[in-house]
Amino acid sequence: MKKILIIFGTRPEAIKMAPIILALKKEKNISSKVCITAQHRSMLDSVLEIFKIKADFDLDIMKDSQDLFSISTNALLGLKSVIESYKPNLILVHGDTSTTFIGALSGFYNKIAVAHIEAGLRTNDKYSPFPEEINRQLTTKLSTYHFAPTQLAYENLLKDGISKKYIKIVGNSVIDSLKLMQETIKKDKAIKKKILSKLSLPMDKKFILVTAHRRESFGKDIKNIALALKAIALKSSDINIFYPLHLNPNIQKPMKAILGEIENIFLISPLDYECFVYLMSESYLILTDSGGIQEEATALFKPTLIMRNKTERKEALECKTLKLVGTSKEKIVKESLKLLNSKKAYQIMSNPKNPLPYGDGNTAKKIINFIKKI
Repeated sequence: MKKILIIFGTRPEAIKMAPIILALKKEKNISSKVCITAQHRSMLDSVLEIFKIKADFDLDIMKDSQDLFSISTNALLGLKSVIESYKPNLILVHGDTSTTFIGALSGFYNKIAVAHIEAGLRTNDKYSPFPEEINRQLTTKLSTYHFAPTQLAYENLLKDGISKKYIKIVGNSVIDSLKLMQETIKKDKAIKKKILSKLSLPMDKKFILVTAHRRESFGKDIKNIALALKAIALKSSDINIFYPLHLNPNIQKPMKAILGEIENIFLISPLDYECFVYLMSESYLILTDSGGIQEEATALFKPTLIMRNKTERKEALECKTLKLVGTSKEKIVKESLKLLNSKKAYQIMSNPKNPLPYGDGNTAKKIINFIKKI
């Protein structure tokens, strides 16, 4: 029987791994166990609860004011004992976090094959996004199998010297999770009622959904984003802005100082996945620096402005639903007001005929079909 160890540590990884974990559990000839580093804690736990996934191993490494050194060393030491006790034939890692890289490194140290899900994304600037770009590149070197979400990611892997027989284009599993959650909310009125109760937000007019948390934006760029949101809110009193604030003090402090008194800006606590999917689905416009939301927005046909200077998801820019605006206050304001005030501009970005670069929601099935042939 094939023994698979699935390693992840953050909320985005959990969202994207969930459909794969659930599908693996149905396979009779595969034994799979879940190991979480808990690089994130509460945000990760809420996703596991929603998808009814129980971790078999929990390293619980999260500490106050943790840095990349502590995350990496604690995860590496914790994974040593997990791998030695379970002895998997294959390790699955996802994406670009420190847990991803350390999970792949742990597999390499134990001469166990590693499969990298969401492989091949590149900006080719090692400091942007930081540390994610280097995490991806190093994970590529350490992995045997590579599940690329798109043709561009596939081509990036070929440029890195990976043989095409070890690469499979599968789409992105975040679309699997998104569709599953949308269907659940649609079918179950009690869940929608629970979501609205937890949100406790004024839903009587159009709203912009905002996320901003990138490490490379700490300081000047985060302040620029805050000032842009303030300007948008003051010029558009007929819309609300909902912003779930990341727990990092580098985000909390400047955002609360600049936006805390603006009447139509709602700074709220981080949301569980159910609530966030509902807000994405109901939003008029999304402003974000998140990678996963860039993918989800394409499936929702929600006009989305990417508040980053570079993106490794270049396919999203070609589908017209998304636009890269950087962290300039002036550009964020200009592009947001254009979408709020121009019906034509909005229709171009929200057109349901725009391409879907990240697949149709069958990524988990494609991954497992490949694994069964290994």
